[in-house]
Formats: sequence, C-alpha cells, structure tokens
Amino acid sequence: MKYSFHFPTPDPKSVFPFGNLRASLCLLCLPRVLYGVPSVVEVSPQRSLRGHGGHRGHVVLWKEVIFCYIFAMEHKELLLVLDFGGQYTQLIARRIRDLGVYSEIHPYDFPLEKIKQLNPLGIILSGSPHSVYDKNAPHSSDRIYDLGVPILGICYGLQLIAHQLGGKVDASARREYGKAELLIDRRDDLFSGLDGTATVWMSHGDALKKLPPGFEPIAHTSNAPICAIRNSQKKIFGVQFHPEVVHTPKGKQILSNFVFQVCRAKGDWTPAAFIEREAAEIRKRVGKSGVLCALSGGVDSAVAAVLIHKAIGSQLHCIHINTGLMRKNESEVVVDAFQKRFKIGLTYVDASKIFLRRLKNVTDPEKKRKVIGKTFIDVFERHAKKLERQSKSSHHGGFEYLAQGTLYPDVIESVSFKGPSVTIKTHHNVGGLPKRMNFRLVEPFRELFKDEVREVGRRLGLPEELIGRHPFPGPGLAVRLLGSVEKPKLELLREADEIFIEEIRKAGLYDEIWQAFAVLLPVRSVGVMGDGRTYESTIALRAVTSVDGMTADWARIPPEVLASASNRIINELRGVNRVVYDISSKPPATIEWE
Repeated sequence: MKYSFHFPTPDPKSVFPFGNLRASLCLLCLPRVLYGVPSVVEVSPQRSLRGHGGHRGHVVLWKEVIFCYIFAMEHKELLLVLDFGGQYTQLIARRIRDLGVYSEIHPYDFPLEKIKQLNPLGIILSGSPHSVYDKNAPHSSDRIYDLGVPILGICYGLQLIAHQLGGKVDASARREYGKAELLIDRRDDLFSGLDGTATVWMSHGDALKKLPPGFEPIAHTSNAPICAIRNSQKKIFGVQFHPEVVHTPKGKQILSNFVFQVCRAKGDWTPAAFIEREAAEIRKRVGKSGVLCALSGGVDSAVAAVLIHKAIGSQLHCIHINTGLMRKNESEVVVDAFQKRFKIGLTYVDASKIFLRRLKNVTDPEKKRKVIGKTFIDVFERHAKKLERQSKSSHHGGFEYLAQGTLYPDVIESVSFKGPSVTIKTHHNVGGLPKRMNFRLVEPFRELFKDEVREVGRRLGLPEELIGRHPFPGPGLAVRLLGSVEKPKLELLREADEIFIEEIRKAGLYDEIWQAFAVLLPVRSVGVMGDGRTYESTIALRAVTSVDGMTADWARIPPEVLASASNRIINELRGVNRVVYDISSKPPATIEWE
C-alpha cells in the first residue's frame, strides 16, 4: 500500500541521472525516516530494493522527507542499437520503431552499467566500415554477452561476435557488395516464416571463417559458407547481410522475428501513446511558464507547435520569420493555418530585406548558412524580447522556454562512435541561440525520426498540405541558388520550383517522392528562342526517393513529366533557356546542392 502525490520535478540533468520521475511516499519508506536511515540509498533502476516492496528507483532526501522515487518508465520496451559507425545504423533503429518497439542508438563503447540501467529487451550491433582486425577498430565490451540479453550482430556486428567469442574472421575473403541469394538452413526463430531462400543485401570485405564455440550456422550463400549464426542457449545471433535495407525484401520479417520471437517484445510504441505521454510531460515541465516557438513552416516546427499548444494552450506563442528565402506563398500558408485553423498566438515578422542585405555578395555555401543563422538569431532575439516585455507588462509572466523541432538524427549525430562528425553542412536548428537569452528548451521530438513526426502531426489533425510537404532546408532557397543571393534570382527560382512541384502533383507523383525542387545554377548557355539567340540561365531539377533522407536515390520521373516541367519553365519564365535533371544518388552526392 502507498500514498502517491505529485509535485514539479526539478531539471533532471542537474539533479537526477535519469529522466522525469514520479514521486510516491511509500509506507515502507516511513521507517527509514523514523529510524534515521542514511539520506540516499541508490540502486540500479532495473533491480528491486530488498524489503522495499519491489520498488524500482532511488530513495532520496528531498525537503527533509525521504521519498521513494518510482520511475514512471519512459519506455516499457526498449531495443538498444550500438553504433560502430555503419552507414545504416539509423535505419536499424527506424526499422525497429516501425515494428512498434522503441529503439535507441548509443555509441559502441556505451558503458555496461548504463546498458544495465536501460534494461533493454535486446541489443543490436551495427555494421561498420572497419575490419575487426584494424588497429583502432571499434570493439564493445565482451561482457555484453553475459548480460542474458538477446543480441543480434549485423555485418560487422556478426564478425565482432565471432572475433570476441573465439571464432575466426577471414580478412582476405572475396569482397561482396550487392544482392545475394541466401540459402536458409534453419527455418526457425530468426528465419521463422521464411522460405528456403531469400534475396539479401551484402556489403562486406571480411567474412566468418570459423564459428565460435557454442554457435551453429543457420544460413549460407554461394560466396559465404557461414552467412548467419546463432547460439540458441544464449540467444546470440549474427547475420552477414543487412536486413534493415529495402534491398533485403524479407528483412523486416527477420527483424520482426528477432524483436518478437527472440526478445519477446509486445510492441507499445505508437504515435497516439507518444502524444499523450509527451503532452503530459510538457505540462509538467513547463508549469505556468510561457513557451516561444520559432515556426519556420516546416513539418517539424509545425507539429511541435500544435503538440505544445495541445499541452499548454495559450502559454505558447509562435514567431514566424519570413526570411525572403521561402518557397512560394509559404509564409502566407503558415500564418493562415496557425492563426485561423489552430488559433495559436503568432507574430509574423517580414525580415526579408535584412536577410538579403546581409547575404549580398556571399557565395560560399557554408558562409551563407552562417550568415542566415546569425541573422535569424538576431531577428528572433529582438522580437522575443519585445514579446517578453509585453507579457510582463500584462502580468502574464515571462517566456522561460524555447520550443524546437529537434529530431532524433540531430541528437545522435554527436554521439556516434567517431565522435562529433565532420561538418558537411552547418546545422540550421535554432539551438545556436545565445546563452544570454537564457531559454530552457522544450524538444518534444528528440526521440523521433521525420516520418514519425509526420504521423504524430496527422494524429493531431494538421492538414496534409503541411504534413506531407517535402523537407525544406533551414537556409531556404539560398542554398538552392548557387552563387550570390539576389532578389530577382530568388523570384526566378521560386517560380521554377513551383512549376516543377505543380507538374509532379499533376502526375500524382508528389507523395511518392521524398524531396523535389529546382536549383538555379550560376551557368549561362546559348539557346535559340524564336529567331533570336539567347544567352540565359540554367535550372537543374532534383527529385529523390528515400525512407528517411539518410540515403537517397534519384527519382525515376517519367520523361513526359520532366518534358512538361521543362517546357513550362523555359516558356513561362524569362531568363531561363535550359533545364537539366540531376541523376545523382546520396551518397556520394548530398540531396541539396549546397
């Protein structure tokens, strides 16, 4: 029996090593108060306190009373993905989430004690560009195999399992990249429900030559006699191929078998559950304070604003800054949707002149991003201070929090096994706001991938024209206009982009494409229009298909659709006499040109 009550939880980063907690004054704790038991008794969250009613958590001294902190577990079920630097690591986590089970990515050297604290149902070891024999190859602790937790090694993960448990990896094996035919020798547990063969995607240079003690082979290919292994007693599995990529058609079934048959997960990770939990979390964290949200018009900030408004109502106020670098009519659509449909307080700021002035003669793409980021901060800070003064003068209190649409890929970029990644492009999030603004952050989507945010938005009732919009870079059209940023060029690019999108929509292809847009190149070429010679600009059209933007392939748009877009752009827009189509994939190219 226990009496429970709630009170505001302090910042967990400064006080507690774990997330938000639910406080309960337990009758079993009272003797600890009465008889002067030491103030703090710590136990790992997955283990029970003896003689303590089976409660999990910390017993802490707070306001002269000992409370039994029982964890309101953030996630009842969790699959842990250890990152060894593989290009598909995020995709593994995404696939697990698609199955309805929450997954987290941590670096390969994530401490064993923290793994125990997470209490995962299973662990997946990712691929890696390294060989297990490399001098600085990433190796996790071999003690993870003694945790009693099911483990699945993928590609490098398989080789690491073998290497650490007494097997042998052949570093001189014939390299194997691309599709292969998997011959399944054991059609239970990991391969349950599959036929005797399956097409799989290979990407490896090393191969398993000798099995570790206690393991048996369960599948092979013509090139790899040992392509999948298992230790049934310890529930440790390894596969040489990549089940997480779409090029392995039965990969989802294989991962599902591991998650549900081996790890015995139930699957409780749903958008609806996330919304209710996160709304309650925001209410508890924010209390009666105000929250500011920089509403860009993109999916992430739009959904974040609606979710936070659901949680705290009029305590949220949004600022939309028109940088002059937006898509056609974008600011108008955003203002109309949030002021009229959702009745969310919004301040509209037209800062296009100051952005264009600061971008004058700036051609380097990285410098463009930095100029835009700093200008955004300057404008946002000025209007945030103005709103703060207005709020305090009307006795409504101030704005203590800033809402951001930070996504899970943004969070884990800095914790990969390689450390902070090389700067390919400066991140455009508002996280660069100066410390003097003294905001605390509300980031409801730190756990989510882009498509999960979209699904949350649909559940919250956002219109499809906002939810389904293709991703748009923070610096806007400035990084789709190669060279100096000038207003006439922006107008030309904006119209070309709109025509391309219209033609894609007309053909019914918009929702099949991850991202489509036009790029204005700093290239002029000779053409003939009517009886005259022209020397005008070139527009490049870019469209890609992708699951999450981490990898992408160029979209196979029918030639007649491209022809229609090209004809319209050249005929309707003065200053363009050539249109080209980009057929580069990511990698090696990026989706955006700058």
